[in-house]
Amino acid sequence: MVQRPPAGSIPDTPGSYQFKDAHGRVIYVGKAKSLRSRLSNYFQTNLPIRTAQMVATAETVEWIQVRNDVEALMLEYSLIKQHRPRFNIRLVDDKSYPFLAVTVSDDWPRPMVMRGARKKGVRYFGPYGHAYAIRETLDLLLRTFPLRTCSDNKFNHHQKLGRPCLLFHIEKCSGPCVGEVDREQYQVYVDELLQFLEGDTDEVVKRLDSGMREAAEELEFERAARLRDRLTAVNKAIERQQMVADRNEDIDVFGVADDDLEAAVQVFHVRKGRVVGRKGFVMDKVEDLTQYELTGRILEGFYAEPPPIGMPKQVLVPWDPEDLDLYQRWLSEQRGSAVTIRVPQRGEKRTLQQTVAKNAKEELVRHRLKRASDHNSRAKALNELQDALGLPEPPLRIECYDMSHLQGTDYVGSMVVMEDGLAKKSEYRRFKIKSGQGNDDFRAMEEVLTRRLTAYLAERKLPVSERGRFQYPPQLLLVDGGKGQLGVAVKVLADLDLDQEIPVASLAKRFEEVFVPGQADPIRIPRQSEALYLLQRLRDESHRFAITFHRELRGKRMTTSALDGVPGLGDTRRKRLIKELGGVNAVKQASLDDLTAISWLPDKVAEALHAKLHDQR
Repeated sequence: MVQRPPAGSIPDTPGSYQFKDAHGRVIYVGKAKSLRSRLSNYFQTNLPIRTAQMVATAETVEWIQVRNDVEALMLEYSLIKQHRPRFNIRLVDDKSYPFLAVTVSDDWPRPMVMRGARKKGVRYFGPYGHAYAIRETLDLLLRTFPLRTCSDNKFNHHQKLGRPCLLFHIEKCSGPCVGEVDREQYQVYVDELLQFLEGDTDEVVKRLDSGMREAAEELEFERAARLRDRLTAVNKAIERQQMVADRNEDIDVFGVADDDLEAAVQVFHVRKGRVVGRKGFVMDKVEDLTQYELTGRILEGFYAEPPPIGMPKQVLVPWDPEDLDLYQRWLSEQRGSAVTIRVPQRGEKRTLQQTVAKNAKEELVRHRLKRASDHNSRAKALNELQDALGLPEPPLRIECYDMSHLQGTDYVGSMVVMEDGLAKKSEYRRFKIKSGQGNDDFRAMEEVLTRRLTAYLAERKLPVSERGRFQYPPQLLLVDGGKGQLGVAVKVLADLDLDQEIPVASLAKRFEEVFVPGQADPIRIPRQSEALYLLQRLRDESHRFAITFHRELRGKRMTTSALDGVPGLGDTRRKRLIKELGGVNAVKQASLDDLTAISWLPDKVAEALHAKLHDQR
């Protein structure tokens, strides 16, 4: 464990600090306005679990002083990029998004789909979610801006042949390879395409519309028809770029959805009021971060290298970063003019930010489903769980138990089942707690486990053909609630003489910790392991299933009517009675004569209803 530096040796200046392990590898990089103040926080008690793990792994700490906190921020990113420390939050599952690029430095510039690092002499627009979206947009635009899209080799080939390719004949290329267009006119096409992609569409539409009308007036109907088709193509391309803000606004809008392990981030690029591209990535939450610190980490990772589409004037985020002024000054230096960061509170920008957040939530769901559906990941998770918990075999069947109640009422238990790493919902079971123990999770858990395992013992005595829903034992029994619940599970298994047959463990409040019998300290499941993601899915599913059942029971109890339980008074008659008399209270106040006077209500039902209501009073 790293030793605290001598008092007074840490400077009270801005800078970046680096924790190193016994082998000299950088395992964590941070920044601070005051190195002395920040580093002193690491040598306190009761550190967050992940921070404590980092400090325990570190052997030494070093620091580099800089002139101000903006330089500290930039230095931190450079060191993280250089060393890729294991305890720093990092982007995962990121892919190279496609851009619509125009090679403006070429003799004959061409639009094309490009990925990867930014190149000199190329203008970028996007990024787009899919390459086909660029190609569809470009196909529409080439009818109005007939630029070449061929490679240099193909251009030179047709130049030597003296014959243009098919694109020239279908009017999607102006034929620069064979001299069908001069450089001046070709450059006009290039400039107009760039202008259009930047969001200045009105001028292009106006020019095409006036040209079409002028050709029609001069009776050049063929040229007018071509301009009409080009105008239609441009309008279709404009429709793809929905207007979401004022025409003079350049905004990046961030949406975030996260859980204990990861955060999915979506960014919409709005330029001149239109959404011209988006990008998404998933962050591994290695550090213990608040929402405000998470926003700062997202901004650092995204803007450390200015995006190809350029820096915005305004950045909309779900939460302000921890040091708002620092990040605004940093982004302003990147842009060369003022950049503001804010959380939209109302209006169109708030609606847009919620839309981006919805995209992030859907992306997180897709990311988790993709991991869960991959057979290799599931097999790896089960093997890792076997090794971590010391199980005799991979737990192909896992049962997880959870309780749910509201101050001791509507007490329920849930059992969710995973087989081969996948949820098996047909095996899920729900338990109404019958012991009437009040607000006592331990007694409730004992009842649920006893009922489930007693049923298993009874069924295994039967012939295979007669066995029912509890015939299979779990190869790992998980309870949610820490060491106390683990003790309950161990006691139940011992009482039923199943402690040598069924392994048991409990999930602690700290997500990475699992308690097992015979060990005072919890087992920490390594981050980024498939086993941890499997436990996450189990806990989430057990919580969801238990809470759903609890709410269902509570809803039924709250909607129970005084008219329930009357022989002969079913749903149809009850609804008709309430409607005709004007409400439940009116039914309660009705006399026996009033009830028997209702022609369609049998006298016996009316008498039973009056008797029940009278008894209740």
